[in-house]
Amino acid sequence: MSDMNNEFEQLLEESLVTIHNGEIVEGTVISVKEDEIVLNIGYKADGIITRNEYSNQPIDLTEVVKEGDTMSAKVLKVNDGEGQVLLTYKRLAMEKSNERIREAFENKEVLKAAVSAVLSGGLSVVVDETKVFIPASLISDTYEKDLTKYAGQEIEFVISEFNPKKRRIIGDRKQLLVEKKKKMQEELFARIHVGDVVEGVVKNLTDFGAFIDLGGADGLLHISEMSWGRVENPKKVFNVGDTTKVLIKDIKDDKIALSLKFEDQNPWIAAEEKYAIGSVVKGKVARMADFGAFIELEPGVDALLHVSQISKEHVDKPSDVLKVGQEIEAKVVDFKKEDHKISLSIKELLIDSDSAETEEEVEAAEVSEE
Repeated sequence: MSDMNNEFEQLLEESLVTIHNGEIVEGTVISVKEDEIVLNIGYKADGIITRNEYSNQPIDLTEVVKEGDTMSAKVLKVNDGEGQVLLTYKRLAMEKSNERIREAFENKEVLKAAVSAVLSGGLSVVVDETKVFIPASLISDTYEKDLTKYAGQEIEFVISEFNPKKRRIIGDRKQLLVEKKKKMQEELFARIHVGDVVEGVVKNLTDFGAFIDLGGADGLLHISEMSWGRVENPKKVFNVGDTTKVLIKDIKDDKIALSLKFEDQNPWIAAEEKYAIGSVVKGKVARMADFGAFIELEPGVDALLHVSQISKEHVDKPSDVLKVGQEIEAKVVDFKKEDHKISLSIKELLIDSDSAETEEEVEAAEVSEE
């Protein structure tokens, strides 16, 4: 009987495969726990894949593998000390992943993966089981101070450096953004012309104007072009992120000058009728110089009140009798349409008023004598 058992065991061992460290084997899952997978690999001992040898991620193995699944794995140890075969799925996946990334590197293929970690010097993404590092300088075509916004975000990139032996696999997202913007810029400049009205988004605000993203290139909306009237500060007119329609005033090389001074809204179109010579108008003191004060009659239409026309009495300088923001009433004494110049006089208005009062007095006296 003993001889028969020995013969049976010998036949069984001969029917089983022989394996070696580093060999790739295929097996069927016969048991799975949160941290361990047991495989029947056709060997006298079962194969074991621990959670650490399945993935770099802290996952529950029961959620990704089930009994009956067929898996390929690599032999780490034929005998782990407990009579079982220690296998690795992760390292085999990494080898396949490295080969995949090598091909992507050589073919300049665009890869896509979710950001697994935000590091002090950049981002880490995982392609299959291979970690790819994207330095902060290669994340965007503009300076990025806070990288936390990328956490968990799926991004596209290319492999710019591939050296798995030194564990140096570098991704580059900036290159894609630069190429995309270049293409968008070419399409934009082929599409737009001086005089076009286009829509853009306020990208940045400065003391001298606003930079508007037109979808491929930025245009400058200078503070002097924001209104027919006077604008003190662009931040009082716009907020970053605002959408606005703008007029393309000029295109020079890759520079685009914008304007909000639409001609059909030009206040000087009807100014000649509204501010005819001899009419009495109201306005606010906008600014002053030694020779006179500039009066805003409406946004975009200023008139000059010369120092000699402020009063019937002598005035040394406008600031002696006027204040910025003060509302005044004056008579239009000159209008030059082509030069957009209007001259006002308070003095003339006072003289007219005195003359009218004198006439009324004379008429009253004549009536009294009768």
